[in-house]
Amino acid sequence: MSIETKILRELEKAPRSQRELKKKLGNDRKVTAALASLLARDKIARKGERYQLAGRKQRGILCQLVKLGGRFGFAQPLDGSGDIFIPGRCLLGAMPGDEIEVELFEHPRLPGSREGEVVAITAPRDEFVGTVERTDSGRLAVVPSDAPQTPILLRRSCADQVQPGDKAAIRLVRRGDHHDEHRAEVARNFGTAQLAKNCAQGVLYAHQIQKPFPEEVCREAEALEGFAIPAEELEKRLDLRDWPIFTIDSASTKDIDDAISLSATENGWLLGVHIADVSWFVTPHSELDKEALRRGTSVYYADQVVPMLPKQLSNGVCSLNPDEDRLAFSCLMELDRQGGLQGYRFAKTVIRSRVKGVYAELNALLEGSQDAALAEKYAQVADQLPDMIALYKLLEKRRESRGGMEIESGEAKLKLDENGCCVDVVKAVRGQTEEMIESFMLQANTCAALEGRSRGLPFVYRVHTAPESDRVDSLKKLLHAVGLNCRFAGEIPTPLELSRLLDETRNTSLERPVHTAVLRTMSKAKYESLPKGHFSLALTDYAHFTSPIRRYPDLAIHRILSQALAGQEADSLQKRFGNFAQTASLQSSQREVAAMQAEREIEACYKAEYMKPRVGQVFAGVVSGVAPHGLYVQLPNTVEGMIRAENLAKGPLNLIEGVALSDPLTGRLWQLGSEVQVKCTGVSVPAGNVDFELA
Repeated sequence: MSIETKILRELEKAPRSQRELKKKLGNDRKVTAALASLLARDKIARKGERYQLAGRKQRGILCQLVKLGGRFGFAQPLDGSGDIFIPGRCLLGAMPGDEIEVELFEHPRLPGSREGEVVAITAPRDEFVGTVERTDSGRLAVVPSDAPQTPILLRRSCADQVQPGDKAAIRLVRRGDHHDEHRAEVARNFGTAQLAKNCAQGVLYAHQIQKPFPEEVCREAEALEGFAIPAEELEKRLDLRDWPIFTIDSASTKDIDDAISLSATENGWLLGVHIADVSWFVTPHSELDKEALRRGTSVYYADQVVPMLPKQLSNGVCSLNPDEDRLAFSCLMELDRQGGLQGYRFAKTVIRSRVKGVYAELNALLEGSQDAALAEKYAQVADQLPDMIALYKLLEKRRESRGGMEIESGEAKLKLDENGCCVDVVKAVRGQTEEMIESFMLQANTCAALEGRSRGLPFVYRVHTAPESDRVDSLKKLLHAVGLNCRFAGEIPTPLELSRLLDETRNTSLERPVHTAVLRTMSKAKYESLPKGHFSLALTDYAHFTSPIRRYPDLAIHRILSQALAGQEADSLQKRFGNFAQTASLQSSQREVAAMQAEREIEACYKAEYMKPRVGQVFAGVVSGVAPHGLYVQLPNTVEGMIRAENLAKGPLNLIEGVALSDPLTGRLWQLGSEVQVKCTGVSVPAGNVDFELA
């Protein structure tokens, strides 16, 4: 077989780099010459560093490999159709994240099932993050976090770069038709995987989240140091510096992008939500703008943040720091005595925050604290607080009456020591001021979306569609099995019906499983350029306007609304920003998913680190999940672990309607919401896993 034929056969499987082909086929000079000849005759094409067949006809369905087990994989078609099961012998060495071409075939025992084989890897993923281990043969390998049963051997030359137990990023330098033929080199060593802070760096790397900014972005940011508002800009704006405006955030917040004010009117109140005017500083096509769009969002974890914008903006000229003049974009809303919106307007303003409010301090004042220092700190704005609380309660009643849902997410607060190790985990509790700020921001966001739709502007909406019927059926089965009313008026429950269900289980042993089940029933909220409503908030119009320092969609609609306020017509804005709104929506949705996954994975590592010195201790918990392989148990501080089936009984267990496990030998039953005593028997910091057994 000629070297050209061998190359063509390799490229039939997947695009390959010249280095990969030489590793596979050997004989460097012949491969180089054959590639040049095939290129000259248009038999192959070059894309970046990889070669691929020219004009190859697609044989199967384009997919992404989303799960890889020891002897199987699952592919998710790019067209959104159902997942495809792939037996291990048919994977062609594909790895999670690879874009692949899958040809379907009929399963001999399960007619109609979606099963197939990988016929080509069209866009291979080259980098993975995992934990280093030593194989039985003595070689070093990395077990990828998203392919825990598929260790990848490292090149022998990497032996002095890592050691067993390290968290590392690897780059595939050779791909084979089987996973054990893959070879990799070390791209980065993060240190021992027994420290959650090192695992966090690995997770960020895997999700392409990086803290340092490119040089050209830093130069633009540094040019804003020492910025003073130009006099001509002040003249254009509504001057609100004499208003008693203030901010409320956590004590550690440095990127302050929203402030509030409230004054009484003849018929109710004038609520002001004043947002940092980031779009004035971050202009279209600037390096700052390109990088902000690439990042899409700030990422928060433990006591760290990976900001969307450099600190010169996020903590500096854009942050609404107290006693400093700041450019703002204000939403001024007129509300009646029942909290109903009577009118609103958007205005470019200049403000001067009176004080940096802190949630805990204001909650203490509202609860009757007599602390003289606190009273003095908030003296300039204290008169507004009673009316603010009264308005917030009215807005909450209106939210509840329309069915706006409040799903308990089980958010946790992590406490780290001076070495960055997790020493405490507590369930986050929201006070009145946290809920009040959320309510006021929701009101401003609603007005922004209404403005975009009523004017016919190109826009970035926050969209949440109704759940699909098959997911609702699964929810009904779960509710019925735990003894809750699952009768809905229609095929799809209304937001009000689901909201009442959430309230019924709040602060009970069923809160975690039911709220999680409702959350999984929902479609994923995302950004789109067309208004489709927000199901869980029970709103026709919704957008994100209030956090442009940390979310790109907010920055995008600030830019569009600014031009609309300046008098530009909708048709002209559509031509200028139509494609931009679509691009911003898609990119922001993708980066939001990556950020949420990273934050969740990192939090699990820190929780496992917290539990490590507590192995052997006994805790009270609640069964939060049931599966054939065991029970998930959540502790009051939100730490969740698993009791494996083999540690529950000596023989097989019966799974009952997906909500309970029973031991047929003893008659014991464990179901969702059951209170149990558990002993922590082990943890894995790099995997973020906690193991329990019944105490």
